[in-house]
Amino acid sequence: MKKDRNYIDILTFIATVFLLIVGIIVVESASATVSADRYGSASWLFTRHTVKVFIGLAALFLALAVDYHRYQKITKGLLIVSILFLLVTLLLGGEVKGATRWLRFGGFGFQPSEFAKVALILHLSSYLAVKREVLGDFRRGFLPLMVWIGAVTVLVMFQPNFSTGAMILLISFVLLFIGCVRLPHLAGVALLGIPVVFVYLVSAQYRLDRLLAFLHGGQATTYNYQVEQGIVGFGNGGIFGIGPGQSKQRLFFLPESYGDFIYSIVGEEYGLIGTLLVLAAFFILCVRGFKIARHAPDPFGRYLAAGITTTITLYALVNAGVTLGLLPTTGLPMPFVSYGGSALVFVAFEIGVLLNISRQTDLHPRLITMVDAMTSGGEA
Repeated sequence: MKKDRNYIDILTFIATVFLLIVGIIVVESASATVSADRYGSASWLFTRHTVKVFIGLAALFLALAVDYHRYQKITKGLLIVSILFLLVTLLLGGEVKGATRWLRFGGFGFQPSEFAKVALILHLSSYLAVKREVLGDFRRGFLPLMVWIGAVTVLVMFQPNFSTGAMILLISFVLLFIGCVRLPHLAGVALLGIPVVFVYLVSAQYRLDRLLAFLHGGQATTYNYQVEQGIVGFGNGGIFGIGPGQSKQRLFFLPESYGDFIYSIVGEEYGLIGTLLVLAAFFILCVRGFKIARHAPDPFGRYLAAGITTTITLYALVNAGVTLGLLPTTGLPMPFVSYGGSALVFVAFEIGVLLNISRQTDLHPRLITMVDAMTSGGEA
């Protein structure tokens, strides 16, 4: 018997495929009414989502095939390009619901903030791995990190996209904490940054109204209508759900039922059991992702796996929390499950990178039997 290390983490792959399948099934149901009303076909949005799922799978397998070490040489270049995209978006991007977040090339739409988020995680991981000896120095080690984080965060918030900007900032700080950046430096920036973020949060009336609607709870307003309808969906579903395709909230009661609030449709059609299965899949991704990070063969792989896992876990928790009324309303999708776009493709790419790291660990060696060895022409 001998061991072969080049074997991906199968639980991570299975959990990802499960979530993608759930997304396809629930988007088909949640989008049918809106799709028929807007586009004259009940399957129009579903078809587009399915295409994006396959694009995401292609991105996953491409990332799986490429050694993650190759990214380390180009992280700064990728980050600079992503910042240029963010600048171009502010100047030339298409406006949707009062925000300029998209670049469009013919019929193709691209959200640069998703690219910037991945590029920032790659560069922070490389920086933490290479510059470990100077991380304790504020000017030479910590300040350059904050320049990159600040540039991406500020440009995203100027779109304006507070929720994504705040998540990028939070993910970055978690990664810096994992990378053993000095706590006094992180605490100092946090103490200075919290008032700035709060002022930005209340500087626009709609953001302030969303916050007040959350704090006031039961008082019905325009800004907590989605949350109330989402909770109605969970209530309709009970423990076992009312059945696939039977959602009542999708009939124009719940806006964005196939997007940011799709978790409510999961709860309505598949009940508490369905919502727990979705959370269980994310729990598997979280546990396996951090285990991959702990067993990564080098610091870059360790920080990169931790950054990817943190991103997926936080997005899932925040989306579920918003849908259940535990957090203020944001525009963050549930990874793999919400109607697809740039976010789906990039998160699938991140999973591919995570799987590539996993195949270079000793977490799950595959035993090669005598028959396998003889078939491959090797020795057992």
